[in-house]
Amino acid sequence: MSTKNPKRSGNPAKRAVADELLSAGATARVTWRDWVSGARLRTLPLAIAPVAAGAGIAHMLHEFSLTLSLLALAVALFLQIGVNYANDYSDGIRGTDAFRVGPARLTGSGRVNPKRVFITAMVFFGLAAVAGLVAVILSERWWFIAVGVIAIVAAWFYTGGKRPYGYAGLGEVVVFVFFGMVATVGTVWLQTEIANQEMWFAGAGIGFFAVAVLLVNNLRDIPTDRAAGKHTLAVRIGERWTRVLYVVCMVLPFGVPLLYGWVYSGMLLVWFVLAAVIPAVIITLTARTARELIFVLQLTSFAALGYGVLLGAAFAF
Repeated sequence: MSTKNPKRSGNPAKRAVADELLSAGATARVTWRDWVSGARLRTLPLAIAPVAAGAGIAHMLHEFSLTLSLLALAVALFLQIGVNYANDYSDGIRGTDAFRVGPARLTGSGRVNPKRVFITAMVFFGLAAVAGLVAVILSERWWFIAVGVIAIVAAWFYTGGKRPYGYAGLGEVVVFVFFGMVATVGTVWLQTEIANQEMWFAGAGIGFFAVAVLLVNNLRDIPTDRAAGKHTLAVRIGERWTRVLYVVCMVLPFGVPLLYGWVYSGMLLVWFVLAAVIPAVIITLTARTARELIFVLQLTSFAALGYGVLLGAAFAF
C-alpha cells in the first residue's frame, strides 16, 4: 500500500490508491461486526445529546413535537454514521490509515472495496437527507433544506476532497458549530419560531463536549497523524496544550447549570455528569498509553450524552 500521497483527493474518481488497497487484499472476508465497527457507535452519543437538549427546550416553550424531535434525531444519527464511513473511505484511500496503531479501518485494512465504503457513506447521507426533507415538509421551515445541504457538505469535506479541513486543524471549529450550535438550535427551531438564550447556551455546552471528544481522539493519534501529514489542531499545538484545551472544554459546559441553576431546579442533576468528567480529566492529564486515551474517549462521549439528556430534562421539567 502506498502511503506517500496524503494529499490525494477523496473523490472516488481518483482510483490509484483504491486500486492498491484492492490488490492488497480487499477481497478478504468481512463480517457484519466489521461494518458495525466502521460505523463507530461510540460517537453516536454526540448526535443524541444536542437533539435531547433541543427537544427539552422546545418542551419548555410548549412547542414540543415528538415526531419532529425523532426526525431531528434520525438526521443527526444518519449524518454521524455517514461521516464516520466517509472518513474511513477518505483516510483509507489517502493512505493515512496506514499509520494507525488502533483497530484497522475497513478501507485502510485493504479488506473492503473502497467503493463499497463510499457507497455506504452516501446511503447514510441520503437517509439523513430524506429524514430532513420529511421534517421540513411537516414543519414548513423550508430554509432548513439549505442547512441540511451545508451539513452534508461539511461532513464529506472533513476528510474528503482535495483540501479537507480536518487535515488543516479546523475540525474542532466545525464540530463545535454543527454538533453543538446547529444541532441544538436546529432541533428547537424545527418546532418553534421562538428564540431564547437557553438554546444558544445549551448548544455551546454540548459543542464543547463534542470538541473534547475530537481533541482526545486526536491526542492519541498525534504521532501517527504527524507521520501521515495530517495537521490536526492537536498536531499543531502539541500534546501538552491539547491536554489543557481538553480540560477547558470539559469544564466550560458547566457554566450552563451554574447560570440557570437558580431558575431551573432540575439543573442540579446536570452536575452528576461530573462523575464521568472528573476521571476523564485526570486520566487525560496523566495518560501515557493509547489504551488510556481510548477509555477517556468513551467516558467523554457518555458524559456528553448525559449532559445533553439531563440538560434537556432540566429545561423541560
